[in-house]
Parts: sequence; structure tokens; C-alpha cells
Amino acid sequence: MLTTSSLSTGSAHDAAPVRIATADSPRPPRAEQRAPRIDSQRLLSGGRELVIDHAGQEYRLRLTRNDKLILTK
Repeated sequence: MLTTSSLSTGSAHDAAPVRIATADSPRPPRAEQRAPRIDSQRLLSGGRELVIDHAGQEYRLRLTRNDKLILTK
């Protein structure tokens, strides 16, 4: 969370607001930070499993009987 606070060193000209970041509240994501979205059915092409190749490793994304997604290596 960003809060605005007036800090002063005693000078009349030094009372400008200062933004201070605090760790107790995260900043809201900016539009360019949002991850792309894709519907799981489109990703799975109507199937129940797909293989993802990542950095030379093989991962499987599987749709369970309970309609949950599981990613395994």
C-alpha cells in the first residue's frame, strides 16, 4: 500500500507530500502485469490431458474426474 505523508525538516518550503510504500498491503497489479488468460477447455482442446515441454522437461496437465486440473512433472 502506498500512503501519502508530509515530512518536514522544519523549513516552510519542505512540506511536500511524500509517498511511502508499506509492506502490509500489496500494490494492485498494473494492467501490463496481468497474466494472459485462456479457457482450460480451449487449452486442452476438448481432451483431458496435454503435455507441456518446458526447458527440456516434460509436464502433464490433466483434468480429473472431479473437474480439477493437476500439473505433474
